[in-house]
Amino acid sequence: MAARTMSLTEELVARCYRVVEDSGPDPEAQHLSDSDYETMFDAFEAELPAVEPLWLFGYGSLIWKPEIEHVEERVAVARGWHRSFCMKMTRWRGTKQSPGLMMALDRGGQCKGVAFRLNGGDRRQALDKLFRREMTLKPTSYHPRLLQLATDKGPLKALAFVINRKGTTYAGPLGESEVVERLATSCGHWGSGADYLYNTVKNLEARGIHDRHLWRLQQLVAERIAAS
Repeated sequence: MAARTMSLTEELVARCYRVVEDSGPDPEAQHLSDSDYETMFDAFEAELPAVEPLWLFGYGSLIWKPEIEHVEERVAVARGWHRSFCMKMTRWRGTKQSPGLMMALDRGGQCKGVAFRLNGGDRRQALDKLFRREMTLKPTSYHPRLLQLATDKGPLKALAFVINRKGTTYAGPLGESEVVERLATSCGHWGSGADYLYNTVKNLEARGIHDRHLWRLQQLVAERIAAS
């Protein structure tokens, strides 16, 4: 099958970029402490099999920026969960004045992504890096979960970060037009919402994963940027 051509191009994404100074951590927010992380590590490690390798499920930016050493990757399906732009960003890829959106796994449907097998090094160290990358505020935006995944080489269990609907950044279910508007206009010191969408779709397609919802979103976001 010939590769699909994305409507959202690097040129359109570049139009969304602007220099944004990092506002830093929200002084009004509650941040997780070292003891909070230790409690989460202990609870999650208690679920892990003692001898099996640790896998990580990527469905968004973890696919194109995993930031962890891994020795294998497999296309994998998580049933009962779907990608959703349900996380409000007032830092990183948005600001308080113009909040952005990022994806999380939310209940229902299914999600095809990438499972990464971590090397056999210090598992606690790997979890520490991942937890601190993905979770910073109280109540946390994510819950770390061990999900059952289906792959061509058989089932496996992997760590995934799923949305905490009671978390500080949960935006709730949003209409398509609002998602498109936010992705086409938001930008933070890490980059724009359009850049995040572009890299996610491009890297999914490169692995033979065609997400029809994200494909439609990139077309609509491209149209919105081109019209502005």
